[in-house]
Amino acid sequence: MRVVIGEDEALLREGLVLLLEGAGYEVAAVADNAVDLVSHASRHRPDLVLTDIRMPPEHTEDGLRAAIAIRAAHPATAVLVLSQYVHRQYAQELLADRPAGVGYLLKQRVADVAGFCRDLDIVAGGGTVLDPEVVSAMLSRARSGHDALTRLTPRQSDVIELVAQGRTNSGIARRLGISEKAVVQHVSRIYDLLGLSITDDDHRRVLAVIRYLTS
Repeated sequence: MRVVIGEDEALLREGLVLLLEGAGYEVAAVADNAVDLVSHASRHRPDLVLTDIRMPPEHTEDGLRAAIAIRAAHPATAVLVLSQYVHRQYAQELLADRPAGVGYLLKQRVADVAGFCRDLDIVAGGGTVLDPEVVSAMLSRARSGHDALTRLTPRQSDVIELVAQGRTNSGIARRLGISEKAVVQHVSRIYDLLGLSITDDDHRRVLAVIRYLTS
């Protein structure tokens, strides 16, 4: 997988390069500002762009704006953004147009190298990965505005959070210590409550949940 990295902190930038190359990824280019990030993405056409949200030149959400611009110009390029903080609005902006091939993780997740690389692969493969804290923030917001979510049981709330994180039924079962059959039953009930069509395709299932949460 070819990756372009956008990160203005030199130590983290070099650490990401070492981490990814050590895991077998090809780092095509690195950028310490949003302008160069967009340029590198256009030149190298990577499978994935990995970028911080806050970058020069303005040191605000320049990295996010670059990620959105890259997705608009190159739809086949997946994007995963990193942040120190949970910003529900940023996640909504990334997911609003086309939630496939998108990820939003807190920087602390990089410490779990195996999990981080797994998330990179999911996003590059067209999936969606959201940090658990981001999902919780989105669900809290959704609950305040949608009666359907207030009718979920505590267990169903646990299940939908893991669904929105991109977990499979088997993964949810292991995380919650319940049977996979029970997960299927919970998911079916959740879709009934939310008015979402049931599908056997996990990828489409995640996108449907995320679209609901960002509506």
